[in-house]
Amino acid sequence: MSRLNKDLGLLQGVGLLTTSLLGTGIFIIPAVAAATAGQASLWAWLLLIGLVLPIAFTFAQLGRRFPHAGGAPHLIGRAFGRRMEQATALLFLSVMPVGLPAALNIASGFWHSLFTLSGLQVLAIQLLTLGMMWVLGQRPARASGLVQTLIALLIVATVASFWWLGDLPLAGQPLLPVEDLPWSTLPAALAVMFWCFVGIEAFTHLGEEFKNPQRDFPLAMLVGVLLAGLVYWGCSVAVLSFGTFGDEQANGASMPHLVALLMGSQAKWLAALVGYLACFASINIYVQGFARLLWSLADEGKLPHAFAVRNRHGVPGRALTAVVLICACCALLAWWLGLSISDLIRYANGNFILIYLLSMAAGWVLLKGGWRWLALLSTVLCMLTLATLGWQMLYALVLLLAFACLGRLRSVWPG
Repeated sequence: MSRLNKDLGLLQGVGLLTTSLLGTGIFIIPAVAAATAGQASLWAWLLLIGLVLPIAFTFAQLGRRFPHAGGAPHLIGRAFGRRMEQATALLFLSVMPVGLPAALNIASGFWHSLFTLSGLQVLAIQLLTLGMMWVLGQRPARASGLVQTLIALLIVATVASFWWLGDLPLAGQPLLPVEDLPWSTLPAALAVMFWCFVGIEAFTHLGEEFKNPQRDFPLAMLVGVLLAGLVYWGCSVAVLSFGTFGDEQANGASMPHLVALLMGSQAKWLAALVGYLACFASINIYVQGFARLLWSLADEGKLPHAFAVRNRHGVPGRALTAVVLICACCALLAWWLGLSISDLIRYANGNFILIYLLSMAAGWVLLKGGWRWLALLSTVLCMLTLATLGWQMLYALVLLLAFACLGRLRSVWPG
């Protein structure tokens, strides 16, 4: 029996996952990929979709068989024991100091195309964004599902307008021949592009809230991944066709510049609004996922019971409040230190890829038949993707080792 309200259907699930995957990446990462690998980035997107699909299939089967608010850490715990579950949960939560400030910076950055903002004003936008997520998260999960489905439709319509309004020179051309690909640029591009497909593991935290998880959860997972991949590829064709990429500042303004070229400078407000809403949707599913992870661990006695309290709508309101306050502290710290967005993304990707790797290894233990072998393939793919980060993967590896050692020490000296 589910411990949370079963509010989500297939359409809402697709909306939640699609906006999570598009979110902070759709209007900046295609430009970064184009600046890194040129037209070869179109091949890189196809390659990345091919890498992610086995992972998505494995997550879909795990979520179908073991729907649980604990998400990926719960699955890893079922396979490898309670200490690994706790270590992975902490690793997932430790994304907040690096991933969340990067996402909030990208979100607030869209308003720079409309207004001249001071550092304090940018910080105020970020804190206000977290406040709106807190208000939305106090409502039933279907409220977030409805809001994010509408945002997903708006994002898809915006990217479709690039093709409808613009004469894209690359749209009718064949892809760059494989033998002409600058292969040396692809690992660096993929290391950043993987940011666009983080969110699958956060989506698993909502499995317990589907009305029919055995049917709708895997379908929502697969449709969401394929739809997001198609939208990313289409946006990349537009970015390459109009040359709206270059240095870090040009990449950040890629989407407003593209909209201004197609619809006129007066449409910049639309670019800012859509970009901000896309980021809001992506961050929101993580905030809600973090809250459910915290609540689930407390409900099972692995964290203080105070976090296990649900509000009158049956959602983990107290855990959400704690997560939002932690996120606000992380945003304040990143603002004070002036940390770089690109570095934050790479460090955060290390955490995500390592969680994916451990989840796929859990699939090898928990699944049967052909799905087990697919999980093994996904594990190998995650290992190769982690290697593309180079030394920046050490952040995640060192954290996981530290959390595992901490769990072992607590088991030896429980007092």
